[in-house]
Amino acid sequence: MFKKVVLALAVALVGLGAVVASRPSTYHIERSITVAAPVDLPFGLVNDFHKWKYWSPWDALDPKMKKTFDGPYAGPGAIYAWSGNKDAGKGQMTILESQPYESIRILLEFSEPWASTNTTTFTFQPVAEGIRVTWAMDGQNGFLGKAFSLFLDMDGMLGKDFDKGLATIKSLTEGEAKNRREREARLKAKAEEAAQAPAPAAAPQATTTTP
Repeated sequence: MFKKVVLALAVALVGLGAVVASRPSTYHIERSITVAAPVDLPFGLVNDFHKWKYWSPWDALDPKMKKTFDGPYAGPGAIYAWSGNKDAGKGQMTILESQPYESIRILLEFSEPWASTNTTTFTFQPVAEGIRVTWAMDGQNGFLGKAFSLFLDMDGMLGKDFDKGLATIKSLTEGEAKNRREREARLKAKAEEAAQAPAPAAAPQATTTTP
């Protein structure tokens, strides 16, 4: 009886291993949103790691998270490293490529809670309503990752965070775009008011007489 149980377990493990091995070796997550704002606003929020605290869905996971910045202040070569609690984990991001107002490619490396390397890409495409911002992530599934994929849907798990981050980018940039329009309107009104104002009367010239 015991041998039969052991044999059944062995067959089950082999079968499970075969199922895990058959899972996709890569994964792709992608979300998009349309922003009614000049492209420099959403691009700037992504291209500068110092500004990620304003919109990143993961930045608030640990209020005491340690952060360090290295390399250029923004753009290619900029590095952002973090170390936080079990929810935030530990890792770093490096901007590999930044095409102004078109795309940003980032190397995302996790060391905790497990090691993984992913590529994150942001693209900014002009559309009739404004700018279409797309956030995508591509990664590799090792055996452990394939096993997790049997129970966890990466797209469903991270996709909601992408949606949240993009929604915050939309809110921030559209708010700033509105502020810009209002500032420009006030400056234009002042310029027009100054142009229409009557010129100041010339001061009378002093005259001298010869005694």
